[in-house]
Amino acid sequence: MSPGRETIGIGMVGHAFMGAVHSHAWRSVHRFFDPPLVPRLAVLGGRDETRARVAAAKFGWEDVETDWRKLVTRDDVGLVDVCTPGDSHAEIAIAALEAGKHVLCEKPLANSVAEAEAMAEAARRARERGVRAMVAFNYRRVPALAHARNLVASGALGEIRHVRSVYLQDWLSDAQAPMTWRLRRESAGSGALGDLGAHIVDAAQFVTGDVITGVSALTNTFVKQRPAENGGTDEVTVDDTALFLARLSGGAVATFEATRFALGRKNAMRLEVNGSKASLAFDFEAMNELQWYEGTGTEAGFRRILVTEPQHPYVGAWWPPGHLLGYEHTFTHEVADLLDAIGAGTDPAPSFDDGLRVQRVLDAVEKSAAAQARWTSVEET
Repeated sequence: MSPGRETIGIGMVGHAFMGAVHSHAWRSVHRFFDPPLVPRLAVLGGRDETRARVAAAKFGWEDVETDWRKLVTRDDVGLVDVCTPGDSHAEIAIAALEAGKHVLCEKPLANSVAEAEAMAEAARRARERGVRAMVAFNYRRVPALAHARNLVASGALGEIRHVRSVYLQDWLSDAQAPMTWRLRRESAGSGALGDLGAHIVDAAQFVTGDVITGVSALTNTFVKQRPAENGGTDEVTVDDTALFLARLSGGAVATFEATRFALGRKNAMRLEVNGSKASLAFDFEAMNELQWYEGTGTEAGFRRILVTEPQHPYVGAWWPPGHLLGYEHTFTHEVADLLDAIGAGTDPAPSFDDGLRVQRVLDAVEKSAAAQARWTSVEET
Protein backbone atom coordinates (compact mmCIF):
# COMPACT_ATOMS: atom_id res chain seq x y z
CA MET A 1 0.00 0.00 0.00
CA SER A 2 1.21 3.50 -0.79
CA PRO A 3 1.98 5.60 2.33
CA GLY A 4 -0.80 7.88 3.54
CA ARG A 5 -3.63 6.29 1.60
CA GLU A 6 -6.56 4.56 3.21
CA THR A 7 -7.77 1.16 2.09
CA ILE A 8 -11.26 0.11 1.08
CA GLY A 9 -12.42 -3.48 1.34
CA ILE A 10 -13.91 -4.89 -1.85
CA GLY A 11 -16.55 -7.60 -1.81
CA MET A 12 -17.19 -9.10 -5.22
CA VAL A 13 -20.16 -11.34 -6.04
CA GLY A 14 -19.42 -13.70 -8.94
CA HIS A 15 -16.11 -15.09 -10.17
CA ALA A 16 -16.52 -16.20 -13.80
CA PHE A 17 -15.40 -14.17 -16.84
CA MET A 18 -16.28 -10.74 -15.42
CA GLY A 19 -15.03 -11.74 -12.01
CA ALA A 20 -11.61 -12.52 -13.47
CA VAL A 21 -11.15 -9.18 -15.21
CA HIS A 22 -12.58 -7.22 -12.28
CA SER A 23 -10.22 -9.03 -9.91
CA HIS A 24 -7.29 -8.05 -12.12
CA ALA A 25 -8.43 -4.41 -12.05
CA TRP A 26 -8.77 -4.27 -8.27
CA ARG A 27 -5.35 -5.90 -7.83
CA SER A 28 -3.51 -3.57 -10.19
CA VAL A 29 -5.20 -0.15 -10.09
CA HIS A 30 -3.11 1.41 -7.29
CA ARG A 31 0.11 0.14 -8.86
CA PHE A 32 -0.33 2.34 -11.94
CA PHE A 33 -2.79 5.05 -10.87
CA ASP A 34 -2.88 7.07 -7.67
CA PRO A 35 -6.40 6.56 -6.28
CA PRO A 36 -7.26 8.11 -2.90
CA LEU A 37 -8.31 4.66 -1.65
CA VAL A 38 -6.29 1.48 -2.10
CA PRO A 39 -8.54 -1.55 -2.74
CA ARG A 40 -8.16 -4.64 -0.57
CA LEU A 41 -9.62 -7.81 -2.04
CA ALA A 42 -11.52 -8.70 1.13
CA VAL A 43 -14.11 -11.29 0.12
CA LEU A 44 -15.29 -13.15 -2.96
CA GLY A 45 -18.87 -14.39 -3.20
CA GLY A 46 -19.91 -17.59 -4.95
CA ARG A 47 -22.68 -20.15 -4.45
CA ASP A 48 -20.33 -23.15 -4.44
CA GLU A 49 -17.75 -22.84 -1.66
CA THR A 50 -15.20 -25.15 -3.26
CA ARG A 51 -15.22 -23.32 -6.58
CA ALA A 52 -15.26 -19.94 -4.80
CA ARG A 53 -12.17 -20.86 -2.77
CA VAL A 54 -10.34 -22.01 -5.88
CA ALA A 55 -11.19 -18.70 -7.58
CA ALA A 56 -10.24 -16.69 -4.50
CA ALA A 57 -6.82 -18.34 -4.36
CA LYS A 58 -6.31 -17.81 -8.08
CA PHE A 59 -7.37 -14.15 -8.16
CA GLY A 60 -6.00 -13.03 -4.78
CA TRP A 61 -9.08 -12.70 -2.54
CA GLU A 62 -8.66 -13.06 1.23
CA ASP A 63 -11.94 -14.80 2.07
CA VAL A 64 -15.12 -16.22 0.54
CA GLU A 65 -18.85 -16.11 1.25
CA THR A 66 -21.50 -18.39 -0.21
CA ASP A 67 -24.35 -16.04 0.77
CA TRP A 68 -24.18 -12.63 -0.88
CA ARG A 69 -26.46 -11.25 1.86
CA LYS A 70 -23.70 -11.83 4.39
CA LEU A 71 -21.10 -10.38 2.03
CA VAL A 72 -22.88 -7.03 1.60
CA THR A 73 -23.19 -6.48 5.36
CA ARG A 74 -19.63 -7.42 6.38
CA ASP A 75 -17.74 -4.72 8.28
CA ASP A 76 -14.61 -5.27 6.19
CA VAL A 77 -16.46 -4.52 2.93
CA GLY A 78 -16.83 -0.90 1.82
CA LEU A 79 -17.64 -1.51 -1.85
CA VAL A 80 -19.64 -4.30 -3.47
CA ASP A 81 -18.81 -5.32 -7.05
CA VAL A 82 -21.71 -7.15 -8.73
CA CYS A 83 -20.48 -9.58 -11.42
CA THR A 84 -23.49 -11.92 -11.56
CA PRO A 85 -26.07 -12.58 -14.29
CA GLY A 86 -28.61 -9.80 -14.73
CA ASP A 87 -31.44 -11.46 -12.84
CA SER A 88 -29.72 -10.80 -9.50
CA HIS A 89 -28.30 -7.31 -10.14
CA ALA A 90 -31.20 -5.39 -8.61
CA GLU A 91 -31.51 -7.43 -5.43
CA ILE A 92 -27.78 -7.43 -4.66
CA ALA A 93 -27.09 -3.80 -5.62
CA ILE A 94 -30.06 -2.38 -3.71
CA ALA A 95 -29.22 -4.40 -0.60
CA ALA A 96 -25.61 -3.23 -0.76
CA LEU A 97 -26.58 0.42 -1.16
CA GLU A 98 -29.01 0.17 1.74
CA ALA A 99 -26.19 -1.35 3.81
CA GLY A 100 -24.11 1.76 3.09
CA LYS A 101 -21.75 0.14 0.60
CA HIS A 102 -20.57 1.75 -2.62
CA VAL A 103 -21.56 -0.36 -5.65
CA LEU A 104 -20.07 -1.22 -9.03
CA CYS A 105 -22.56 -3.22 -11.10
CA GLU A 106 -21.91 -4.97 -14.40
CA LYS A 107 -23.94 -4.07 -17.47
CA PRO A 108 -26.68 -4.08 -18.49
CA LEU A 109 -27.85 -2.56 -15.23
CA ALA A 110 -30.83 -4.92 -14.92
CA ASN A 111 -33.11 -7.26 -16.84
CA SER A 112 -36.03 -4.83 -17.00
CA VAL A 113 -36.84 -1.14 -16.82
CA ALA A 114 -38.71 -1.67 -13.55
CA GLU A 115 -35.63 -3.23 -11.93
CA ALA A 116 -33.37 -0.50 -13.33
CA GLU A 117 -35.72 2.19 -12.01
CA ALA A 118 -35.61 0.65 -8.54
CA MET A 119 -31.82 0.52 -8.68
CA ALA A 120 -31.52 4.12 -9.84
CA GLU A 121 -33.86 5.27 -7.08
CA ALA A 122 -31.83 3.33 -4.48
CA ALA A 123 -28.67 4.99 -5.81
CA ARG A 124 -30.25 8.44 -5.49
CA ARG A 125 -31.20 7.75 -1.87
CA ALA A 126 -27.73 6.39 -1.13
CA ARG A 127 -26.09 9.45 -2.71
CA GLU A 128 -27.63 11.61 0.02
CA ARG A 129 -25.60 9.55 2.53
CA GLY A 130 -22.38 9.84 0.51
CA VAL A 131 -22.69 6.35 -0.97
CA ARG A 132 -21.81 6.06 -4.68
CA ALA A 133 -22.96 3.72 -7.46
CA MET A 134 -21.61 3.12 -10.97
CA VAL A 135 -22.56 0.80 -13.83
CA ALA A 136 -19.67 -0.96 -15.56
CA PHE A 137 -19.69 0.12 -19.21
CA ASN A 138 -15.97 -0.55 -19.62
CA TYR A 139 -15.74 0.50 -23.28
CA ARG A 140 -16.03 4.12 -22.14
CA ARG A 141 -12.56 3.55 -20.71
CA VAL A 142 -10.91 2.55 -23.97
CA PRO A 143 -8.48 5.46 -24.48
CA ALA A 144 -9.41 5.77 -28.17
CA LEU A 145 -13.15 6.03 -27.42
CA ALA A 146 -12.52 8.50 -24.60
CA HIS A 147 -10.40 10.52 -27.05
CA ALA A 148 -13.23 10.31 -29.60
CA ARG A 149 -15.59 11.82 -27.05
CA ASN A 150 -13.16 14.66 -26.46
CA LEU A 151 -12.90 15.32 -30.20
CA VAL A 152 -16.68 15.49 -30.56
CA ALA A 153 -17.03 17.72 -27.49
CA SER A 154 -14.38 20.08 -28.85
CA GLY A 155 -16.49 20.72 -31.95
CA ALA A 156 -13.87 19.25 -34.28
CA LEU A 157 -16.52 17.19 -36.12
CA GLY A 158 -18.99 20.03 -36.41
CA GLU A 159 -22.67 19.13 -36.50
CA ILE A 160 -23.14 15.40 -35.86
CA ARG A 161 -25.23 13.87 -38.65
CA HIS A 162 -24.70 10.10 -38.69
CA VAL A 163 -23.82 7.50 -36.08
CA ARG A 164 -23.43 3.84 -37.02
CA SER A 165 -22.46 1.21 -34.53
CA VAL A 166 -22.19 -2.56 -34.58
CA TYR A 167 -21.08 -5.23 -32.15
CA LEU A 168 -20.27 -8.48 -33.95
CA GLN A 169 -19.31 -11.81 -32.39
CA ASP A 170 -19.57 -15.38 -33.68
CA TRP A 171 -19.37 -17.66 -30.63
CA LEU A 172 -22.95 -18.91 -31.07
CA SER A 173 -22.76 -19.52 -34.83
CA ASP A 174 -22.52 -23.27 -34.28
CA ALA A 175 -26.06 -24.56 -33.71
CA GLN A 176 -24.61 -27.32 -31.52
CA ALA A 177 -23.00 -24.91 -29.08
CA PRO A 178 -24.44 -25.79 -25.66
CA MET A 179 -27.08 -23.90 -23.75
CA THR A 180 -25.90 -21.24 -21.27
CA TRP A 181 -27.56 -18.79 -18.90
CA ARG A 182 -27.04 -16.07 -21.51
CA LEU A 183 -29.66 -17.79 -23.70
CA ARG A 184 -32.41 -17.82 -21.06
CA ARG A 185 -34.60 -14.74 -20.68
CA GLU A 186 -35.18 -15.36 -16.98
CA SER A 187 -31.45 -15.03 -16.25
CA ALA A 188 -30.12 -12.77 -19.03
CA GLY A 189 -33.13 -10.54 -19.77
CA SER A 190 -32.34 -10.54 -23.48
CA GLY A 191 -29.73 -11.98 -25.84
CA ALA A 192 -27.37 -10.08 -28.12
CA LEU A 193 -29.46 -6.98 -27.43
CA GLY A 194 -28.61 -6.72 -23.75
CA ASP A 195 -25.21 -8.40 -23.87
CA LEU A 196 -23.76 -6.48 -26.83
CA GLY A 197 -26.36 -3.88 -27.75
CA ALA A 198 -26.13 -2.26 -24.33
CA HIS A 199 -22.45 -1.51 -24.98
CA ILE A 200 -22.95 0.18 -28.33
CA VAL A 201 -25.96 2.16 -27.10
CA ASP A 202 -23.91 3.50 -24.22
CA ALA A 203 -20.85 4.11 -26.42
CA ALA A 204 -22.88 6.08 -28.97
CA GLN A 205 -24.47 8.23 -26.29
CA PHE A 206 -21.13 8.68 -24.49
CA VAL A 207 -19.15 9.74 -27.57
CA THR A 208 -21.80 12.06 -29.04
CA GLY A 209 -23.07 13.48 -25.75
CA ASP A 210 -26.62 12.94 -27.05
CA VAL A 211 -29.28 10.44 -26.04
CA ILE A 212 -31.41 8.12 -28.17
CA THR A 213 -34.99 9.37 -28.35
CA GLY A 214 -36.68 6.76 -30.56
CA VAL A 215 -36.08 3.49 -32.40
CA SER A 216 -37.40 1.21 -35.12
CA ALA A 217 -36.18 -2.34 -34.57
CA LEU A 218 -36.21 -5.99 -35.46
CA THR A 219 -34.80 -8.98 -33.62
CA ASN A 220 -34.34 -12.60 -34.62
CA THR A 221 -33.51 -15.96 -33.05
CA PHE A 222 -31.71 -18.20 -35.55
CA VAL A 223 -31.25 -21.26 -33.33
CA LYS A 224 -34.30 -21.89 -31.19
CA GLN A 225 -33.08 -24.99 -29.34
CA ARG A 226 -29.65 -25.98 -28.06
CA PRO A 227 -28.09 -29.02 -26.39
CA ALA A 228 -28.84 -29.09 -22.66
CA GLU A 229 -26.24 -29.84 -19.99
CA ASN A 230 -27.94 -33.06 -18.92
CA GLY A 231 -28.93 -34.33 -22.37
CA GLY A 232 -31.82 -33.42 -24.63
CA THR A 233 -32.39 -29.84 -25.69
CA ASP A 234 -33.35 -26.54 -24.08
CA GLU A 235 -35.37 -23.74 -25.67
CA VAL A 236 -33.55 -20.49 -26.44
CA THR A 237 -35.76 -17.69 -25.13
CA VAL A 238 -33.74 -14.62 -26.14
CA ASP A 239 -32.75 -12.92 -29.38
CA ASP A 240 -29.68 -13.95 -31.36
CA THR A 241 -29.47 -10.61 -33.13
CA ALA A 242 -30.96 -7.12 -32.89
CA LEU A 243 -30.91 -4.35 -35.48
CA PHE A 244 -32.45 -0.90 -35.16
CA LEU A 245 -32.61 2.61 -36.51
CA ALA A 246 -32.52 5.46 -34.02
CA ARG A 247 -32.74 9.20 -33.72
CA LEU A 248 -30.53 11.12 -31.29
CA SER A 249 -31.48 14.17 -29.27
CA GLY A 250 -29.05 16.39 -31.19
CA GLY A 251 -30.70 15.57 -34.52
CA ALA A 252 -28.38 12.85 -35.79
CA VAL A 253 -29.70 9.58 -37.19
CA ALA A 254 -28.13 6.27 -36.21
CA THR A 255 -28.02 2.56 -36.97
CA PHE A 256 -27.17 -0.25 -34.57
CA GLU A 257 -26.54 -3.98 -35.02
CA ALA A 258 -25.72 -6.55 -32.35
CA THR A 259 -25.21 -10.23 -33.10
CA ARG A 260 -23.38 -13.30 -31.87
CA PHE A 261 -23.74 -14.96 -35.30
CA ALA A 262 -21.30 -12.93 -37.45
CA LEU A 263 -19.03 -15.80 -38.46
CA GLY A 264 -15.38 -14.71 -38.36
CA ARG A 265 -15.98 -11.69 -36.13
CA LYS A 266 -14.66 -12.23 -32.61
CA ASN A 267 -15.20 -8.94 -30.80
CA ALA A 268 -15.81 -6.33 -33.48
CA MET A 269 -17.32 -3.47 -31.53
CA ARG A 270 -17.33 -0.57 -34.00
CA LEU A 271 -18.50 3.04 -33.92
CA GLU A 272 -18.41 5.64 -36.68
CA VAL A 273 -19.51 9.25 -36.33
CA ASN A 274 -19.92 11.56 -39.33
CA GLY A 275 -20.08 15.30 -38.78
CA SER A 276 -20.24 18.37 -40.99
CA LYS A 277 -16.48 18.99 -40.63
CA ALA A 278 -14.92 15.58 -39.98
CA SER A 279 -15.54 11.89 -39.32
CA LEU A 280 -14.08 9.39 -36.90
CA ALA A 281 -14.25 5.60 -36.73
CA PHE A 282 -13.30 3.06 -34.06
CA ASP A 283 -12.99 -0.73 -34.09
CA PHE A 284 -12.22 -2.55 -30.85
CA GLU A 285 -10.25 -5.20 -32.72
CA ALA A 286 -7.78 -2.34 -33.31
CA MET A 287 -8.53 -0.75 -29.96
CA ASN A 288 -5.50 1.55 -29.76
CA GLU A 289 -6.47 3.41 -32.93
CA LEU A 290 -8.96 5.92 -34.26
CA GLN A 291 -9.58 6.53 -37.94
CA TRP A 292 -9.95 10.26 -38.64
CA TYR A 293 -11.08 12.09 -41.78
CA GLU A 294 -10.87 15.84 -42.25
CA GLY A 295 -10.41 17.52 -45.60
CA THR A 296 -11.40 17.58 -49.25
CA GLY A 297 -9.88 16.82 -52.61
CA THR A 298 -9.12 13.77 -54.68
CA GLU A 299 -6.32 12.60 -52.34
CA ALA A 300 -8.28 12.98 -49.11
CA GLY A 301 -8.97 9.93 -46.98
CA PHE A 302 -9.01 8.57 -43.47
CA ARG A 303 -5.77 8.62 -41.50
CA ARG A 304 -4.79 6.66 -38.41
CA ILE A 305 -4.47 8.23 -34.98
CA LEU A 306 -2.45 5.95 -32.71
CA VAL A 307 -3.97 6.65 -29.29
CA THR A 308 -0.92 5.81 -27.15
CA GLU A 309 0.47 9.25 -26.34
CA PRO A 310 0.73 10.24 -22.67
CA GLN A 311 -1.70 13.12 -23.18
CA HIS A 312 -4.42 10.75 -24.40
CA PRO A 313 -6.99 9.63 -21.80
CA TYR A 314 -5.57 7.13 -19.25
CA VAL A 315 -2.48 6.32 -21.32
CA GLY A 316 0.04 8.31 -19.29
CA ALA A 317 -0.23 5.84 -16.41
CA TRP A 318 1.05 2.95 -18.54
CA TRP A 319 3.78 2.39 -21.16
CA PRO A 320 5.81 4.52 -23.60
CA PRO A 321 4.04 5.65 -26.81
CA GLY A 322 3.33 2.82 -29.23
CA HIS A 323 3.28 0.15 -26.51
CA LEU A 324 -0.30 -1.01 -26.80
CA LEU A 325 -2.98 -1.46 -24.15
CA GLY A 326 -5.50 -4.31 -24.00
CA TYR A 327 -9.02 -5.25 -22.96
CA GLU A 328 -8.09 -5.72 -19.30
CA HIS A 329 -6.84 -2.14 -18.98
CA THR A 330 -10.34 -0.76 -19.55
CA PHE A 331 -11.47 -2.30 -16.25
CA THR A 332 -8.48 -0.84 -14.40
CA HIS A 333 -9.42 2.58 -15.77
CA GLU A 334 -13.00 1.94 -14.67
CA VAL A 335 -12.17 1.22 -11.04
CA ALA A 336 -9.63 4.07 -10.96
CA ASP A 337 -12.39 6.51 -11.94
CA LEU A 338 -14.75 5.02 -9.37
CA LEU A 339 -12.21 5.25 -6.54
CA ASP A 340 -11.39 8.84 -7.54
CA ALA A 341 -15.09 9.76 -7.39
CA ILE A 342 -15.56 8.10 -4.00
CA GLY A 343 -12.51 9.89 -2.63
CA ALA A 344 -13.67 13.25 -4.00
CA GLY A 345 -17.27 12.77 -2.83
CA THR A 346 -18.59 13.18 -6.38
CA ASP A 347 -20.91 11.05 -8.52
CA PRO A 348 -19.11 8.58 -10.79
CA ALA A 349 -20.07 8.08 -14.42
CA PRO A 350 -21.77 6.16 -15.85
CA SER A 351 -24.26 6.37 -13.00
CA PHE A 352 -27.21 4.10 -12.36
CA ASP A 353 -29.30 6.81 -14.03
CA ASP A 354 -27.13 6.36 -17.14
CA GLY A 355 -27.67 2.61 -16.89
CA LEU A 356 -31.42 3.19 -16.64
CA ARG A 357 -31.28 5.35 -19.76
CA VAL A 358 -29.67 2.48 -21.69
CA GLN A 359 -32.24 0.06 -20.25
CA ARG A 360 -35.05 2.25 -21.59
CA VAL A 361 -33.52 2.08 -25.07
CA LEU A 362 -33.25 -1.72 -24.90
CA ASP A 363 -36.87 -1.88 -23.78
CA ALA A 364 -37.96 0.34 -26.67
CA VAL A 365 -36.07 -1.90 -29.11
CA GLU A 366 -37.90 -4.99 -27.86
CA LYS A 367 -41.27 -3.24 -28.00
CA SER A 368 -40.61 -1.95 -31.52
CA ALA A 369 -39.52 -5.40 -32.73
CA ALA A 370 -42.62 -6.99 -31.22
CA ALA A 371 -44.72 -4.43 -33.09
CA GLN A 372 -43.06 -5.20 -36.47
CA ALA A 373 -40.57 -2.33 -36.35
CA ARG A 374 -43.08 0.33 -35.31
CA TRP A 375 -41.34 3.59 -34.40
CA THR A 376 -41.15 3.63 -30.60
CA SER A 377 -40.27 6.63 -28.48
CA VAL A 378 -37.77 5.90 -25.73
CA GLU A 379 -39.50 8.34 -23.38
CA GLU A 380 -42.78 6.41 -23.66
CA THR A 381 -41.37 3.04 -22.58
